[in-house]
Amino acid sequence: MFDWFYNLFSPTENPDITQSLVVLSIAISVGFFAGRLRLGKISLGVAAVLFVGIILGHYGYRVDKSILHFVRDFGLILFVYAIGIQVGPSFFSSFKKEGLLFNILGVSTVLLGGFIAFLIHYLANIEIENAVGLMSGSVTNTPGLGAAKSTLLEIQAQFPNEIFNDPTIAYAITYPLGVFGIIFIIIASKSLLKIDLVKENKDLESKNNLGKQTIISQKCRILNENLSNKSIYQILKELNSTDIIISRIKNSGSKIVYSPALDSKIQLRDVLMVVGTQENVNQFINHAGKVSTDIFVESEENIMAKTYFVTKKSATHKTLSELDLLNKFDLKVTRVFRSGIELLARPSLELFYGDRLLIVGNKEALLEAEKIIGNSEKKLLEPDFLSLFGGLIIGVIIGSIPFFIPSLPVPIKLGFAAGPLLTALFISRYGGIGAIHSYINTGAVHFMKDLGICLFFAAVGIHAGEAFYENFIKFNGWMWIYYGCYITFIPLILLVLVGRFIFKLNFYQLVGIMSGSYTDPAALAFSTKYLDSDAPMQSYATVYPLVTFFRIFVAQILILLFVK
Repeated sequence: MFDWFYNLFSPTENPDITQSLVVLSIAISVGFFAGRLRLGKISLGVAAVLFVGIILGHYGYRVDKSILHFVRDFGLILFVYAIGIQVGPSFFSSFKKEGLLFNILGVSTVLLGGFIAFLIHYLANIEIENAVGLMSGSVTNTPGLGAAKSTLLEIQAQFPNEIFNDPTIAYAITYPLGVFGIIFIIIASKSLLKIDLVKENKDLESKNNLGKQTIISQKCRILNENLSNKSIYQILKELNSTDIIISRIKNSGSKIVYSPALDSKIQLRDVLMVVGTQENVNQFINHAGKVSTDIFVESEENIMAKTYFVTKKSATHKTLSELDLLNKFDLKVTRVFRSGIELLARPSLELFYGDRLLIVGNKEALLEAEKIIGNSEKKLLEPDFLSLFGGLIIGVIIGSIPFFIPSLPVPIKLGFAAGPLLTALFISRYGGIGAIHSYINTGAVHFMKDLGICLFFAAVGIHAGEAFYENFIKFNGWMWIYYGCYITFIPLILLVLVGRFIFKLNFYQLVGIMSGSYTDPAALAFSTKYLDSDAPMQSYATVYPLVTFFRIFVAQILILLFVK
């Protein structure tokens, strides 16, 4: 009577669609639960899905081949695209500060790991597919494994009689080493280098405050007689304060507050609301007068400040000068909030879908501006599948472009890992391409990233589990773990020594670079709790995209150059 139920959950060599979906769901749900279990402060996180998949595969559970390939590739595409959208803005802006140094250190770690993998292939006579699997697992890099498998499939299509090893076996064997190895180095380096976390935290805060570009507003009373009866434009030009916005003005002896135009005249003892960076605001006030304690200039009686979301095409991809809210409605945009970054509302600033604007003006004018800008928070919560799947299509197209290089058996392709990643980075940086925009709300990005990596891990784990034990015995898995130690520890130790003693990096930043160089979210999660700080996240996000691209590239090059 219940044979149908038994068949649904029993292992089988030739599963149908329903049985395949059940196995994938079991791998993801049980793996996600197992990933939450902690040993002290350490947990496997979503990587536990991979190991549950291996166990299921080992005990005879299978997934239909066509479904398996689709789930694996689609999961990888979702995962890397979500990463690109998430870190795109901070990735490009980081190069203006210490990001270049951070990325040089991260990429050097990748190249050194690739060279060690080649030496293991050459000296230990290990097939390059397995060496690349060792490399990807030892540094917990999933996109690199995906790129290696895609390249092997390309070569297999060109040479159907060739048989290649599955790098997933070596990846799965050395993956725990990568997770726990970096955590060990974080703990050991903190102890051996005698790190004082209180001092490191103060130094980092001091450094961040020094270069901070936070936008502030400050009241200023005009006391400089030389500025009397001059327009705001003349004053800003004379004081070389073009990066300042005057959002409100209250004339001396009056209680009426209004948003001034650039040709508005300033008189002695007028009170202005000055908006800009701390340095620029201080410079302006020092030249123009003094900080005011006037409370009337902040009154909401005549004018008010409101935030609006850009959700209409009439405002998207237009500069603030093109929108011209000041001349049309006597409104002044003072700040723009984008992807957690606060920007001064310069006339040349281009607006992206999902930007949040802080606008100052009277109530009636603000209502008119809303018709142009949109301000539909509900619309932002709704998924825009045109933008999402349009971006994925572009990423797949870019990843499929062949680059022909003489002497290589097949052309190089960015593949399903690097293509969508690069597309997402540039869409996020430039706000979109045509009707495809970059805005995806934070919850949707995290869901897409977690769903993608769960699908990928479940698929590769179940497939690898089919012959995992046999391969562990056949290839001497303990020896593979030994070789993996070289790839895990040598680049990390050198990174700590060079970063700390040569470049004098803050320990919080160094930990973020270590986690980012190994694209290891488990290590990042551990470090933030172990160090009781979110500071490592910034340097992690800075190096993650470029390091991911190089890990994909190195994995492909090793396969193409040395596969037999």
